[in-house]
This record gives sequence, structure tokens and C-alpha cells, in this order.
Amino acid sequence: MHRNAPIDGVEFIQYKAKRGTTKDIHPWVIDYEAKVIRAEACAEVCHSLNTKGFVPDVIFVHPGWGEALLLREVWPTAKQIHFVEFYYGPEGKDVGFDPEFPVPNFSGRCRLHIKNTNNLMNLYGMDVGVSPTEWQRSTVPQQFQSQIHAIHDGVDTQKLKPNPKAVLRAKDDRGREIELRKSDRVITFINRNFEPNRGYHSFMRALPEILVKDPKARVVLIGGDDVSYGARPDNGSWKEKYRAEVADKIDDSRVHFLGKVPYDVYCAAMQISSAHVYLTYPFVLSWSMLEAMAMGAPVIGSRTPPVEEVIEDGVNGWLVDFFDYEAIAKVTLATLKANTSKVTQRARKTIVEHYDLHSVCLPAQLALLDSIIDEHPE
Repeated sequence: MHRNAPIDGVEFIQYKAKRGTTKDIHPWVIDYEAKVIRAEACAEVCHSLNTKGFVPDVIFVHPGWGEALLLREVWPTAKQIHFVEFYYGPEGKDVGFDPEFPVPNFSGRCRLHIKNTNNLMNLYGMDVGVSPTEWQRSTVPQQFQSQIHAIHDGVDTQKLKPNPKAVLRAKDDRGREIELRKSDRVITFINRNFEPNRGYHSFMRALPEILVKDPKARVVLIGGDDVSYGARPDNGSWKEKYRAEVADKIDDSRVHFLGKVPYDVYCAAMQISSAHVYLTYPFVLSWSMLEAMAMGAPVIGSRTPPVEEVIEDGVNGWLVDFFDYEAIAKVTLATLKANTSKVTQRARKTIVEHYDLHSVCLPAQLALLDSIIDEHPE
């Protein structure tokens, strides 16, 4: 839904930051200063509401960009539920996972430690937290984990479901029109933006073997060429860097980069997919993996903690080593030729039983909200 789309009974109030970050400020605190600037602007708008008599019982906020930092100063009695998405660390998470991008040096570790300042202040300030997965909850310091509930945002499995008659019609970035169906052997790969954190480089390096060994395979990649997570490449984009790396090893006529697409096109891609490859560092789990499972795409996921929380190898999907390009190719090729119906049925069952929006996640979220309201003094 567009941020300005009207909702009955809901008023949207926006804030605007007064300034940018300070020139020549210490590089380790640029990130935190940006969050304080947003916190100030948000708090001033909320203070204006407070002076007009608006006092909320509960505040539900994503603290990641800083807006929550000063809300306790505006409304000291309001309960706060925080969306606790991730807590940074130099080991066992995204940083230092990929040998192609080495563990930070001493300075880098210090910067990462200070980057958690906003996260830590908000953990102290919240009443209750919500994390989408148990693994994401486990990334925060132990002393706060008991305050955090693992409740996913939810997947609308009533709308996102298999459709054997689905057709993917789109134009790729070479200007080629494509029309693909479930009967085609289609490999899908989807990122918000193509980048190492989401295994784009591993997938591209697996492609030459896949395309050579299966002459009928088609590859559809959906996503942008910006950066969502991690650093930017020295030049250009990650998309073009790794595309160029394998350019002379693949049949480009069977590889289709669609860019960012409308949601219905994305859904069609999932519904016609013969093998959906989802790779990620130990990091926030993408909605797309759960949605792919709900829509019947056979999922080949990386053997990393957030994925392993959902996928059991050979039961409701397949797991591969993030860095083993030959294994990624081998499992993908086997999936293209296999009868995957039992696995995809179990995959959808996993999502319906544990991640469905209407029957599981939303009721849990509302129950948590009710419990907080019940604790609130009259």
C-alpha cells in the first residue's frame, strides 16, 4: 500500500528533518547523528500532538532509523512495542561471513560496535519487542531476549498460492519480451537489489554449469541494481560486476534480468518457477522466500541460520552451502528435473501453519497488543 493511501480512521502525519549530518564529523558516529536528527524531528511533531491532547496508549515503532529515540520524552506513560529486526556484530552474522569481503579490521569492528548505539538505546527504551524470526531475536544481547516475541509479519496465503495456469509476461533489460509458463523449466532468483548479502555472486557463478547441463533452462532474475545492505562496489553496481564476470561463460539469450517489477509480475514468476534459488548471509530473512514457498515454488536455500529456521533439507525445500557454486548448480539442476510436488506441498503447509497472516501472525500480534493495553493504567 502506498504510504499516502487513505485508510478509514487513520490520519497520516509526516515529519521532516531540519538538517543533514555534520561535515567532517567522526566517521564512526555519522550513522548515529543521522538517527538523532530524525529522532528530533519526529519528537517535535509528536510533542505538537501531545500539546493538543493526543496521548497514545501504545506506540508501535520500527526503531531502526532513530525515530523512537525520544518518544519516551514526549509520552512517558505510553507503552512501546518495537520491531526488533537485527543487532549488528562482527561474528556469526552478516559481517565477516563472506571470505570475499574479509572481517573488519580493528577500526571497522569499533565502527560496527558504535553502530549499535541506536539499537541498544531502543532496547532499553522499549516495553516489548517483536522479531520476525527466532534467529533475528537471538541476535540481540541475551538480557533483552526475554522481552522480545518471535512473531512474523505474516504471509497472506489466501492470496499467495499456487496457480498452475499462471503466465509470466515481461520485458527484460535487453528489451526482449518473454512469456513463460509452469511447463517451462524456469529458474528464479529475486533480490530487492542484487548484492553479495543476498548471494547474487554465488548464484551467478553457479549459472554457467546450470545452463550448459540443461539447454532448456531459462533464468529469470528480479531486482534492482542499487544497494540495500552492505557496501557499494568500487565501481558500477554489483549486478553488472558479477554479470560481467560470467558473461563469456553463459548463454545470455536464456538469462533475463527484469529489474524491479509490479507485484503481480513477481507473483507470476513465483507461480511458474521450477526452481527458486534463495541465498542469504546470516541476516534478516526475506519475505520473498516465504512467499515463494506459499506460491508453490520449489526453494533451494542457503544453509544459513535464518533459512534453516524454515527449511528442512529434502522435506519442504533444499539447503546448499552458500559458497559452493557446484552444489548450487547440482541441486538446482536436480530440482528442475524432479517431481517436486510433495516438497512444495509441505513447503506451503509450513507457511500456512506457521506464517499465515490471518490465522497465525496477525492474531499473535493483536494478542500482544491486547496484553500491553491490559497492563496500561487507566
